[in-house]
Amino acid sequence: MKYNVAVVGATGNVGREMLAVLDERDFPVGEVVALASKRSVGTEVSFGDRGILKVQDLETFDFSGTDIAFFSPGAAVSKIHAPRAAAQGCVVIDNTSEFRMNEDVPLIVPEVNSEALKDYKKRNIIANPNCSTIQMLVALKPLHKAFGIKRVVVSTYQSVSGAGKAAMDELYDQTKTMYAHDPKSAECFTKRIAFNVIPHIDVFMKDGGFEGFTKEEWKMMVETKKILDPKIEVLATCVRVPVFVGHAESVSIECEKPVDIKTARDVLSDAQGVALVDRHEDGGYVTPIECVGEDATYISRLRVDPSVENGLAMWVVADNMRKGAALNAVQIAETLIKDFNF
Repeated sequence: MKYNVAVVGATGNVGREMLAVLDERDFPVGEVVALASKRSVGTEVSFGDRGILKVQDLETFDFSGTDIAFFSPGAAVSKIHAPRAAAQGCVVIDNTSEFRMNEDVPLIVPEVNSEALKDYKKRNIIANPNCSTIQMLVALKPLHKAFGIKRVVVSTYQSVSGAGKAAMDELYDQTKTMYAHDPKSAECFTKRIAFNVIPHIDVFMKDGGFEGFTKEEWKMMVETKKILDPKIEVLATCVRVPVFVGHAESVSIECEKPVDIKTARDVLSDAQGVALVDRHEDGGYVTPIECVGEDATYISRLRVDPSVENGLAMWVVADNMRKGAALNAVQIAETLIKDFNF
């Protein structure tokens, strides 16, 4: 069976990656439509080896003939057009933050909680989690099953691609002009990103018991509870680093049961979507530059944490544009087709 597909926000980084992933994974598409705002109408985007698509106007597009729409246009746009598409019978897989915490919208990482898709028809909208949450939970799910995770402390090292093309351009321009002794001022970020790190992603929270945390940190904390287990406590610190693509995370967990390295290695080696690369030698770990274009979530630096009872620490790396966004969305659609008779 073939499915008519729309990619909303097709001219953005994630939209283009979605088209590439659909082509690479030979998703059973009939017609594919690229959608964006009026100013992008007529722009051409590549659909892998299958040709070029001309962007159409999201505002006037009729979704009644579309089976699945992958949305990545920004939360404000999804708020308007995702429910419109869903009301016309199209299943929306939304990559923005707009619907993630709605009780009647499944928030899905296929390797972690695909069973939650059983309720997708309530709204015809499925939410794709935050990129940093996705890779962390792919790593944590098998460990939670083996040891029962009570608490997670995570510090992220997030690439500028998570903030869009303009942010990537800013890193490039600032780096270039630093060498010319003519530093360019910050526009996308609050401080210079070149040769720097910024402990600030998204806006600061002002209420709800999360004062002092940024919204990016809040997302990781609350999304983990919705997707993996509401009893898990999470402390997140999210940092933007001068890397173009690929997020890294330092993750420490505290578990209910005694932790041993052999069992941890075994369950991670067998886990879906995980690649364990953990040699205790120079270079025996994965860094962001090595994960670009890869589908797996890589785990390195696995070790017992002696500072807490039943503790484990690890280094988690993934391509935020793929597993953190486009790939996860396509995997949701593949799961609908395979396991839910879509």
